[in-house]
Amino acid sequence: MGLVRAVLLLLLTAAMLWGDTFKLYLRDGDFHLVREYKVEGDRVRYYSTERGEWEEIPAALVDLEKTDREHRAVSEEAAKEAKEQDEEDKAEREQRREIASIPADPGAYYMVGDAIKALSMADYQVITSKKRKALQVLSPLPLVPGKASVVIKGERSKFVVNEDRPDFFLRLAKQERFGIISLTPKKDVRVVESISIIPASKQNIEERKQMEAFQQELDAGVFRVWPEKPLIPGEYALVEYSDDQENGEVDLLVWDFSYKPAEAPR
Repeated sequence: MGLVRAVLLLLLTAAMLWGDTFKLYLRDGDFHLVREYKVEGDRVRYYSTERGEWEEIPAALVDLEKTDREHRAVSEEAAKEAKEQDEEDKAEREQRREIASIPADPGAYYMVGDAIKALSMADYQVITSKKRKALQVLSPLPLVPGKASVVIKGERSKFVVNEDRPDFFLRLAKQERFGIISLTPKKDVRVVESISIIPASKQNIEERKQMEAFQQELDAGVFRVWPEKPLIPGEYALVEYSDDQENGEVDLLVWDFSYKPAEAPR
């Protein structure tokens, strides 16, 4: 990357020293490579980039209309490319700034203006038909055969966003799958997912309401994730999970949030 930038800088310096090279077209179909030209009466004076000096030619031999038209087109294309490069550099600087602002600790984060807010990891429970067990979110727990639900206490999250397509940042502790899901509010809880535990294979079939979302890797283990379509007001969560559970364990990290549109100013 450093060598490429050095070459580009050298080319840019050369361009600044010598200016744009373009074709001064002649009416017989030939041309001269020039840096600039001037019409002085019945003569055209031009700086030849081939010979590195000023020269003159009768104006009647020069196709000034074609020269001017193509020179304008080349200049406009160069200006367009310079603008695109500037926008790309600006986006790259902004991305580096975003990455630097994300805390080093694994977790989920939300940017408000220039400030980064951390989402709290939700303590969830597994509810079975026979009993309820609290899970330590960092210590997967094997389940008995049957059906169960993973729930979070409370019908509303304390973390509220007002954008219908919010940007979140995830710094993963290890390489796992992740996404945005919709939570189902019930009395005093929000359902994260339903689980069917298969006795013979000791595997779980986990069903969650996964939202369609975009994912962008900003750095090693650092991702931006945001919904493809606008959210409707309700309860949601960022989840990090593994599809490779052993012994029917639940391996799930949850960061819950509510979407509530901002109130219009009165």
